[in-house]
Formats: sequence, structure tokens, C-alpha cells
Amino acid sequence: MNIGIVGCGGRMGRMLIQTVLETPGGTLAGGTEQPGSPFIGQDLGLLVGNDSVGAVVMDDARALFEASDVVIDFTVPAATAAHAAIAAETATAMVIGTTGLTPEQQADVEAASHAAPVVQAGNMSLGVNLLVGLAQQVAATLGVEFDIEVVEMHHKHKIDAPSGTALMLGKAAAQGRGIDHDEHAVLSREGHTGARPEGAIGYATLRGGDVVGDHTVTFAVENERLEISHKAQSRQIFARGAVHAALWSARQKPGFYTMFDVLGIDS
Repeated sequence: MNIGIVGCGGRMGRMLIQTVLETPGGTLAGGTEQPGSPFIGQDLGLLVGNDSVGAVVMDDARALFEASDVVIDFTVPAATAAHAAIAAETATAMVIGTTGLTPEQQADVEAASHAAPVVQAGNMSLGVNLLVGLAQQVAATLGVEFDIEVVEMHHKHKIDAPSGTALMLGKAAAQGRGIDHDEHAVLSREGHTGARPEGAIGYATLRGGDVVGDHTVTFAVENERLEISHKAQSRQIFARGAVHAALWSARQKPGFYTMFDVLGIDS
């Protein structure tokens, strides 16, 4: 399976390269970086300290999509939306781990799924996706008197908040409770906020150091509190999940998929 990686020169891009090299059934079709990048023309294997693999960094995203069975994208929202359009035009499968997309950018991604298989998740980790399933199940079981709070912490360089994973968890809890997430979400608090509205799904965002990703969903009621958590120790878990999704997606029909589909988890 020929796998392309856009934004291959960054930390996540390099980890994806290494993971493809270590995964049976996957080969590197190439990668992309912005025009003028010092990585242009470099062999992807050499970029991560391995032997040459014959696939290079280029600045032409369309050429990469045309050479690939599937392309993995962990870039930025505007680039991801543009790449989704290319995926549709070339009928190339796409795996998206980018978070923070606007509604318009998300619409572009979903439109691409009419012409190509698209797997999108705020988090590619198996453990996190199991946590999402648990959040939905717990919310469906407990009554509305249990307040739901999602707390997440990431490294200081992360540019979006709350994290895509935190939103996945909050939306799963809303689905379990049978309510509209956007109508009940409280993304931040400041000043004299008054009492907590019943049924709200609150978020707290922490940033600092080099934390890969910590997420906790708290269900709180008088006299007891239930917490379910996941702590990522390395970005390798995201790369491993993304490459697994890439190998899976390239065999699918056009459509919009999540990691629940990839892993066979009932939602």
C-alpha cells in the first residue's frame, strides 16, 4: 500500500514516516513540505535517520496524491481542507488527524468523502477511542443529575483548544445522554458565571511543558465522582493508529469513516 504523508518534516510527520517503515504492508509514496523548505528533495528514509527508501519530499501535493493509495494528514485546518479537495479529485483515500477545523473546512472534508474514502478522528489512539466509547456508555447510564466535565492538558505548542480529543469525548457524552452537544457545551468560564446549568458539558483546557495528551471525563454528583482517563506517553500511539487506519481505508469504498469504523467499535 503506497502511503503519502503531507507535512512530513514536522515531529508528527517524521514519526509517521518511521511507523510506515516499521509496518508490514505499507510503503512510502513520498511526502510534502511547503515550497522553500530545506527538506525538499530529501529522501524520506534519510530524513528519519534510516536507509534511503527512494521516496522524496516534494512541494506538489497533487503529485503526492496521484502517486499514493492513501495520504495521511496531520497538518493545519486550511491545508487539510485543500488536501481534501485534491483527494476527491484524484479519488485517493485520506486519513485526517488535524483538529480545529472550522465548519466550512469540515464541510469540505465531508464533501470529499463522496469521491474517496476519508477517515477522520480527533485522536487515532486505540485507547482514546475506547475511552470515547466508555464516555458515551457512562453518560447514557447515569442520570442528568451527574455533571459532566472534560479536562485536557497538552504541550505548550498546541494551537487549538479544547483539543479535538476533548471535543470527541464531550460529543460522545452528549450522544449518550441524548442531547445536542453545541447547545450544552461550556467551552470556557470566566468571571461571575452563576450556578452551573443543569445538563451542561463543561471543558477545561491546560497547556504546558511537553505533555503529549491527558484527557479525563468526570461525572460528578453529590457525595461521589466517577472519572475515566487516558494519558498518552508518546505520539507513537497516534502514528500507529493513523497508519493502521491508512491500510484499512485504502480498501474501502468512498465514504466518511471514523476510528470506530476502523476498529470495529459499535457507536
